Formats: sequence, structure tokens, C-alpha cells
Amino acid sequence: MLTHVVRVSLIGLVKLLIGANPRWVEAAPDLRKTPAQSIYFTNHSSHLDTWALWVALPAVMRARTRPVAAKDYWGNGIIKPFIALKVLNAVLIEREASRHRDPLAPLLAALAQGDSLIIFPEGTRRAQAEPGDFKGGLYHLAEAFPEVKLVPVYLDTLHRSMPKGSWLPVPLICTVRFGSAITRIANEHKKAFLNRAREAILKLI
Repeated sequence: MLTHVVRVSLIGLVKLLIGANPRWVEAAPDLRKTPAQSIYFTNHSSHLDTWALWVALPAVMRARTRPVAAKDYWGNGIIKPFIALKVLNAVLIEREASRHRDPLAPLLAALAQGDSLIIFPEGTRRAQAEPGDFKGGLYHLAEAFPEVKLVPVYLDTLHRSMPKGSWLPVPLICTVRFGSAITRIANEHKKAFLNRAREAILKLI
């Protein structure tokens, strides 16, 4: 009960502060059908990014879509793990790879059980409106699950609403632009794929 109340309250607060209005480049998804499993990849400039994209999704899609978040930040204390794990059902990952730990393992497990994901291929927030270079995670996920849709998303204005280093958001209407899904190309080099994925977001600006 508490989780539901907190979730509904936070969704309402996000809509009040930034709108998180969805705009679909292709036709909006047909909610009469089972939503396609997807990886939503987007630019990262604000603490509000996850909330904006998650809230912009229709409720039936939101229920099976899990944001990816850093374990060292969201796994500490009491409130942050509650929000991340209970409210958002996030997938927490280690930021650094090691000989004994693959940071992508929790994402691969989530995809294997049919969940969709929200990821930030840059790996860190930027103050600029345009995304920076992508790290290789998106490529490896697409390689492991070629049947999952790869949906580019652009979050506008959030680099001004709550940029890196800010603690309080400036109320600005954010439009969440969902682009056309990109597809894997057989034998495509990782760098070429990542550049093409980044270009798909740039086209939404």
C-alpha cells in the first residue's frame, strides 16, 4: 500500500513539475496489444531523466519497464533503495567492471525474464543538450537480445530544469520524444552501431 501511494504521488509530482509529455515519432503504441519488449536509450543530463521517461510511458508499458541505476548511489541508505527498488523496480548495477563481476549481468537477467529497460548509454550526466559518446553496453545488450526493440528517446529541457549539481528543479515543461526503433545490422562494428544509435537521438532534437 505504501509503495503504491508513494509511486502515484511521485508520478503526479513529476507531471506537475516538468510535464513529461510523450511525443511519438511513429504511431503511438497500440495499448490493446501486449507491448513489445524494448530498450529505451536516451540522453542523460539530469536527476529527473529517469522519472521523465518512466512517467511518459503508458501505465501498461511502465509496469514492465525497469530503469537502470547506479548501485553505489541508489543502493545506500533507506529512502533511495526504497524508491529505486520498490517504486521504480530499477535494476541496480556496478559502474565498474572487474575480473569477477560483469556490470551488464543484472541487465541481461532482466531482459531474459521479459522486462524492458531504460538506459543511459553515455554512462554519466552532461550539462549539454546533446548526448556525448556512447559506451559499449547498449551494443552488447542488443547483441545478446536481437529481438528486443531499440527505441531512441530524447529528453528536452531537463539539462536546464535540473542540471548536474542542482538539488531543486526549475519547473520547465519537458517533452519526451520517442523515435523510430533502430535495428541491428549483421556484422556491424561496435563503434559504427553506437554512432548510429547516438545519431538516432540527435535526430529527435
